[in-house]
Parts: sequence; C-alpha cells; structure tokens
Amino acid sequence: MSLTSYRQALPLLRIPFSVYLMPVFWFGLSALREPFSPWRAVGVFVVLHLLAYPASNGYNSYYDRDEGSIGGLRQPPPVSRELLHLVWLFDALAVLGGALLSLPFAGLVAMYLLVSKAYSYEGIRLKKYPLVSTLVVVVFQGAFTFVMTQVGVGASSTAISASDNLLLALVSTLFLCGSYPLTQVYQHQEDARRGDRTLSLRLGIRGTFVFAGVALGIGAALLVAVYAQRNEWPHALLFLTATLPVVGLFGRWAWLVWYDASAANFDHTMRMNQVSSLCLSAAFVVMLLWRWW
Repeated sequence: MSLTSYRQALPLLRIPFSVYLMPVFWFGLSALREPFSPWRAVGVFVVLHLLAYPASNGYNSYYDRDEGSIGGLRQPPPVSRELLHLVWLFDALAVLGGALLSLPFAGLVAMYLLVSKAYSYEGIRLKKYPLVSTLVVVVFQGAFTFVMTQVGVGASSTAISASDNLLLALVSTLFLCGSYPLTQVYQHQEDARRGDRTLSLRLGIRGTFVFAGVALGIGAALLVAVYAQRNEWPHALLFLTATLPVVGLFGRWAWLVWYDASAANFDHTMRMNQVSSLCLSAAFVVMLLWRWW
C-alpha cells in the first residue's frame, strides 16, 4: 500500500458525480416553512455530498469493477483494495459528522450507508433484482434523503410529518423513479455481463424513456398541485420555467434514441444529468432565498 495507490483509487469515489444528487437536498430545504440554521445546512451538505455519497459510489465501484464508462467517469481506473479503505474512512467520517449535527441524523446516515452496501455487496446485491433495486434507490435517494436533510438541519417533527411535506417527499421519489433508469440506459452490456437485471435492461431502451417520461410527468404534476395547495404559485411557475431546458433536452434525446439506439450513450446520459441537476437545484435555491427574503 502507498499514497500513490490511494490517489489512484480516489477518483472511483466520484465526488463530482455527487453534485447530480443536489436537487433533493435543496428541495428538502426549500420545502420547510420554518427557519433553520444555515450552518447546519452546510454541515448536512458536507456529510451527504462529500462523504456519504462518495462512500456509496466507491463501494459500488469496488464490487461492480466496471470496465466501461460509469457515472462521472468515462474511463474508470482499476479497482484496488485501497478503494475499500477509502470507503470505510468516508463511512466513518460521514457518521461522525452526522453525530456532530444530531444523533437522529447520524442514525439516518448510517442507515443510508448500510442500504447502499446491500445494493452492491456480492453476498446480497440488490442490484440483481430490477424492481427491488429500483424501489430501494428511488426511496432512499428520494424521500428518505429529503427527510434526512430536514432532520439534519433541525426541523421539527411537526414540520416534517405535515401532509404537504410528505407529499413533496413523495415527489422527490417520483423524480428519482424517472431519472434513475436513464442512468442505466447506456450500461446494458456491462449489467448483463455481471448478471444484474436492472430496470432499464428489463424495459429496453425505448421502454426506459417511456417509463421515465411518465414518472417525471406524474412527479411534476403532483409538485405543482402541492404548491397550489400551499398557495405557492410563484414556486410552481418557477419550477415549470426552470425545467423547460430539461424537458427540451429529454424530448430531443428520446427522439434521437427512438430512431438510433446508439444515442443512448454515456455522453447523452451525463449531459441529461448535468442539465437536470443544475436546473432543479437552481429552482429550489431561488425558492429557498425567496422564503428567507
């Protein structure tokens, strides 16, 4: 073992790729109607995006041993034992950092990390089962993270358990339900080689886009309905405006894929992730600032 080996393993944590999961964090904060500490929010962001998510990414890479492109890495380096050491370090730092904010938050972070291990670990490997793995990912990266963020910043149980807040948490899961299969659409050969029957592989390329469009459409409709119920029409208008580039890009990509399956590739997938993440994050940040001002 050497410092060079750890440096070579570090990219497999895919820390920049964690940026694509930011919308759920901002969504959870923007949904709160009570004040919270900005410093606690910074702490939650660091624990989730710089520690917990990279640990999950690294563990997944360790057991997948991808030879082709994966999320955030066009040419992943070879997997080594040092990667697993980094994963354990980031796991420990995530739980410890969570405990500095609150013990309930630390418990939720630990639960998230354990479930992410079950997703990838060869002895369990939920990833082999298309419906179970999809359910686990969309719930834990969606509604669970939405609520976990609110717990981390110290939101009251009353605010978290409010019916409109739980409906917004459901929206985050619906958005993940639409976007998650799209992240698998270019990995059909890799997944089939490992025996992982992912949802996208089962749906096929065209079916993946149809499924994603329906899930994202239902999520957007529910989001607008909840904003209307909360009399937050400016938020609904902002969301619809901010997602216009996402809708346009998705529609164009679906059209290309419909006539040429090779368009379901790494480059288009990463571009879709980047645009949707930045547009949604920007919308929720503006909503958050709107509430503060």
